[in-house]
Amino acid sequence: IQEGCDKFCNFCVVPYTRGPEYSRSPEEIIKEAKDLILNGAKEITLLGQNVNAYSSQNKKGEIYKLSDLIMKLQNLEELKRIRYTTSHPKDMSNDLVHCYKKTKKLMPFLHLPVQSGSNKILKSMNRKHTREEYLSIIQNLVKVRPDINFSSDFIVGYPGETEQDFYDTISLIKEVNFINSFSFIYNPRPGTPASNLKEIDKETQKKRLITLQNLLEDIQKKENKNKVGELKKVLIENKMKNEPSYFGRIANSTPVVISNGNEKDIGKIIDVRIESYNRNTLFGVKENTEREAAA
Repeated sequence: IQEGCDKFCNFCVVPYTRGPEYSRSPEEIIKEAKDLILNGAKEITLLGQNVNAYSSQNKKGEIYKLSDLIMKLQNLEELKRIRYTTSHPKDMSNDLVHCYKKTKKLMPFLHLPVQSGSNKILKSMNRKHTREEYLSIIQNLVKVRPDINFSSDFIVGYPGETEQDFYDTISLIKEVNFINSFSFIYNPRPGTPASNLKEIDKETQKKRLITLQNLLEDIQKKENKNKVGELKKVLIENKMKNEPSYFGRIANSTPVVISNGNEKDIGKIIDVRIESYNRNTLFGVKENTEREAAA
């Protein structure tokens, strides 16, 4: 629904390779969504380099923001789940936050890249938000949707990052409890402002990345472990290749493998009892199979 970026983070090539932000018309997006739903889609993900910067006029000249688009889509009866990615903290407006309260079709999960928990590094990155502003967004979202979960992106070993800066990132991770995240060692991109900065030595970068990833993995495993025994709503997407099992996702996007599904379950939201887990995936069984067989 949206392409390009106007943010110009100092480490990123997207504004140079993808150009300025551009949004498709709401009529075009809604028509595409209706076509997908007619073909059986139950979930739609709105995509963009900076998807929450979406802004476009309809044919009447009315401005549509991402929140307007979500509220329009939620009126489509056969559409059961709405997601969007990827967002920038600068564009997490109050109207978008309150969409999580207004419609349960908007899934309680948000991928919101922060990159660093240090204000000094965020400023050096030209991220245009502070640690405090980021945490305020998280707190506001939890207020309107207590069951919401978060994931993020982290750059480790950015030029100038001290041990204290790295600790600030670690403490932010512990405060938010991200259920799934992507983390990388800083890698200079030619032509970006950050490529002219003095790099941190590779061993320090690797050591910090291992520490950060171990923490993220521990949080992810704990979150998945806590779901064992729970009954979850799972949208079944497909039969797994070379296996009798079926694949789906719960509301917060965590993958689930179901051992006793069938072809008729594909495209449906079914009740699944979670029995086990690993770092990335939950494993469970479909409930009410005995009653279904009797029927």
